[in-house]
Amino acid sequence: MQKFKIQKLVAAALITLCANACSSHSKDVIAPTNNTPCDVSNVTYSLKILPIISNNCYSCHGNGNTSGGIILEGYDNIKIQADNGNLKGVITHAPGYPAMPLDKPMLSDCDINTITAWINDGAPNN
Repeated sequence: MQKFKIQKLVAAALITLCANACSSHSKDVIAPTNNTPCDVSNVTYSLKILPIISNNCYSCHGNGNTSGGIILEGYDNIKIQADNGNLKGVITHAPGYPAMPLDKPMLSDCDINTITAWINDGAPNN
């Protein structure tokens, strides 16, 4: 009888630990959502960053649109936002930054990791 009670307590503790681990996600740790590989080596502005930004941001921050006074059209404008930390802050939904893209799903983990790798590499115009 005592052994059964101990097994139940251990099982309950494990379930509680697992539930707590699964419910508290850190925004600094991005878990993959699928098994698609995401290559963040040799990230280039022209081949990787520009398509992500144009497809997800230009409706509000490009093509003549300047929502919030932010323009992301053109390398120089994107570089400003990369260098001041705003680009990474908004796409990772970091505290103190507006979550972007506004009223749309968060960028994919791969897109976020790609942009982050580019920023960490100095946001080169390549």
